[in-house]
Order: sequence, then C-alpha cells, then structure tokens
Amino acid sequence: MNHSTDSEAIRKRKPDWLKTRLPGGDAYFILKNKLEKNGMHTICQNARCPNIYECWNGNQATFLIMGNVCSRDCRFCAVASGRPDPLDKAEGRRLLQMVEAMNLGYVVITSVTRDDLADKGSSHFAAVIRTLKQERPQLKIEVLIPDFDGNSRCLDHVLDAGPDVLAHNVETVPSLYGSVNRQANAFDHSLQILEHGKKRGWITKTGLMVGLGETSAEIEALFKMLRDRGVDILTIGQYLQPDSRSLEVKRYYFPDEFLTLKNTALSHGFIGVETGPFVRSSYHTEQLYNKVTHALSRIQ
Repeated sequence: MNHSTDSEAIRKRKPDWLKTRLPGGDAYFILKNKLEKNGMHTICQNARCPNIYECWNGNQATFLIMGNVCSRDCRFCAVASGRPDPLDKAEGRRLLQMVEAMNLGYVVITSVTRDDLADKGSSHFAAVIRTLKQERPQLKIEVLIPDFDGNSRCLDHVLDAGPDVLAHNVETVPSLYGSVNRQANAFDHSLQILEHGKKRGWITKTGLMVGLGETSAEIEALFKMLRDRGVDILTIGQYLQPDSRSLEVKRYYFPDEFLTLKNTALSHGFIGVETGPFVRSSYHTEQLYNKVTHALSRIQ
C-alpha cells in the first residue's frame, strides 16, 4: 500500500469541515440593501468571499472602487474581467455616505485593476481617500491596491492622500506566478510596491493563498523576501476554486498546518499574522492594525 499516495489523495479531497454559512441574517440584509441603494460594490460579493456572512453581520465590508470589471483575467479570481466602465467622479461621496451609514471607524478599500488608464486609476483612488479623510479625519483607511505595474509614481498618488495601511497581495510563490497571474513581471511589481510603501514609512500588508501547488520551502523563502522588504502584516488562507474556469485546488491544508504557517511567519518577524482556511486579506483587519500599531509604538 502506498501511504504517500493515499495521503496526497486525502489532501486533494475537499474536507467535510470546510464549510461556511450561507449569507443571511437581519444585519446582512440591512447592509445589502444599503449597498444596493448607494450603488456600491464590494469585493466580498464580487470575489465570492467565504466570510461574507460573518463580516456583513458584523457590519464590516471591503469596498470595491473603479467598477466591478477588471482589465486583467487572473486564473484564481472570481471578479469579472473585460472592458471596465468609465470612472465615476462621485464615487468618493457615495462611499462616504456608506461609511457614515455604517458608522465605521475603520474602512478597507480595494479596486479592480485598471490597466486601461494611463495612471492605472491611482489618482481616482487618491481622490476617494481624500474625500473620506476630509469629512471624517479620524477614520482609519486601509487600501488594498493593485500592482500599478510596479510604478512608484502611481503608488505615490495613493500614499500622498494619507491612507493608514498599504496592503497589496502577492497571492502566491514566485514559481506559480505565470500560471496564476498571467502577468510576466507581476511578482517583481508586487515586491516593488510593498518595498516602496515601507520606505515611505507606511504599515505594509500582504496576503497569500495556499493550495495551488507551492512547497513548504517556497513559502518560507517567500516569508524571507517579504520581511526583507519590511512587510508588517501577513494573511494566509486556503485557495478555493471560485468557478470552473479558474485554477483547480492542488491540495487542502489542515487546520494544524495553518497554525504551523502562522508560527513560522511570526518567527520570521511579521508583527501581525492571520491564518486559516477562510482567511482573506481583509479578515479581522482592524484587529491586526491595532496589534501592529501597539507593537510599533512600544518599539518607538
């Protein structure tokens, strides 16, 4: 009997415990109605996030700006790809209305990738941040940005608007980028974005999916690359195939493996780490921010 083969077969089979609650609950539908009324998109819906029940019932959502159609077609992502709509100059005001309606003290803003725009949409991103900061100066803003093709000037547009956390997801290990992201230089661009943000003094954050075929050695090597660039916060979750067009899951990680990943990441010096099957980059984001700011204040 080949125990190794049996073990791999088990890891490729979706575990019975890997289940989430279906969206529902009074708070969920109240928030859903508010979003529809304001014409706002969320990555929670467009990326089919498994935590939408928990987050929306906890009055938390990650807002998606610059439309809900992406100019890229990454093989892991459920967001629609194609020709994006023109930018909406009133989007910042509409997002402000949502922040006020939800009475948020911390907000996460992400966007589709807009390679169709000369500045990749960075000026629009910055304008949205400024609108929120002008009307609610105490609001903490985390931005989860695309790679802007590694263009530091585009990133500076966003940083100059004054967000509190700069997040950008590397998604996977370097060896898998060609099959996952489709962009030849995407991994280098991601590292450039994170490194530039840290050099400018921002709290930096990134997210990683596992289950795409990466090895333990590749994951640990990635941890070192990220820490060498000063990344403060790391999230790690299980890749889940969103539709039949997307990449298949190579294997499922067990809960104890996520705990091992967390301990390994902390040993490399990350200040805030969140791992688990359903962890996504914006999961428990305010708690991670508070942990990191407290730790950094003690160092200073």
